Amino acid sequence: MSARKLLALGLLLAVVLAGAVSPFVSSSPDGLGKVAEQEGFLDKRETGALQRRAPAGGYVFPGVEPPGPAKALAGVSGALLVGVVGLGYARLRRRRAP
Repeated sequence: MSARKLLALGLLLAVVLAGAVSPFVSSSPDGLGKVAEQEGFLDKRETGALQRRAPAGGYVFPGVEPPGPAKALAGVSGALLVGVVGLGYARLRRRRAP
């Protein structure tokens, strides 16, 4: 199997998994959120402007209802974005190498 086919298969797998699994992720806080809640500084964060600027703030794609498909779309778009940026970076690095 060529490297291009392997990369394409990996990206496809990541996108499919992101779309299939994202709607079922837990809404419970992660480790950092849990500690911030226990230590009492969770409410002191500044979320207003930052939350509005985030493309998929709260891991939900804006303007899509219900939450399941909104999470799936956010997961798929995130996986695609990371894949495209990673491939672009790898291509740039390969061109600069002697």
